Amino acid sequence: MRAEHPSLARRLLLQCLALTAGMFTVGGAFAAEPTRTPRQTQGPFYPNRLPPDTDNDLLIVNDSVTPASGDVTHLTGRILGPAGEPVPNAIVEIWQVDHQGIYLHTASPNRERRDENFQGFGRCLTGPGGEYYFRTIKPVPYAAGVQRAPHIHVIVNKGGQRMLTTQLYVKGHPLNEQDFVLKGIRDKAARESVLVDFTPAADSRIGGLTARFDIVIGKTPEAPLED
Repeated sequence: MRAEHPSLARRLLLQCLALTAGMFTVGGAFAAEPTRTPRQTQGPFYPNRLPPDTDNDLLIVNDSVTPASGDVTHLTGRILGPAGEPVPNAIVEIWQVDHQGIYLHTASPNRERRDENFQGFGRCLTGPGGEYYFRTIKPVPYAAGVQRAPHIHVIVNKGGQRMLTTQLYVKGHPLNEQDFVLKGIRDKAARESVLVDFTPAADSRIGGLTARFDIVIGKTPEAPLED
C-alpha cells in the first residue's frame, strides 16, 4: 500500500481522535512482553473498489442521513510494538460484511442485495498512545463456498509498509469452533488474543455495543502471504 498523503493523514487523525476522546483511557505499556497478534490471511474480498468515503465511521457514507443496518459497535484499541510500546501514526484498515453477510467487493456473492448505506471499509490513523477508533456494526456470519464465523478483517500499515494482516472474532460465537481460519491458530494465547467481547456500551450517550481489540505487531514488515 502506498503512503497516505499528509493532508489525508491529518484529516484521519483529527477524525479518529475526536471520536475517541472520552471513550477509553490509554494506560502504560505492558509490564511483560504481550502476546503477538497472529497473522491471518487477507482473504479474497479486500475491496477492489474503495467506497466514496473511507473514514472510520462505517455507518454513514459521506453526507448521507440514512445509517447502515446492524448492531452499532464502537471498536477501539491500541496498536502496540513487540514490547508493548504504543505505535503512533499507523494506519489501521478494517473491512467486513454488511448485516446480510455481503462484502463491498464486486465479486461478493449476492452483491445486488448489499446495504448501500454501509461503508464496508474504513481507515483510522493511530494517536500518540497508539489508539484507534471505528464506528461500525457487529460482524455476522457469511458463506462463500464455506461458512465463516463472524469476523472483521484488519490491516496495520506504518510508514507505507504493511506490518500486520489479521482478523478479529466475536468471543463465544458458536461458529468459532468450526472456522478454518481461526482454527489455524494453534497457539492458545494467540488464538485468545483475536477473540473479542462485544458488550453493551456503559455510556448511554453513545449507545450500541463496545469492543476492544489491542493489536501487537512486529518490528519488520510482513512478507506477502497467499490467500
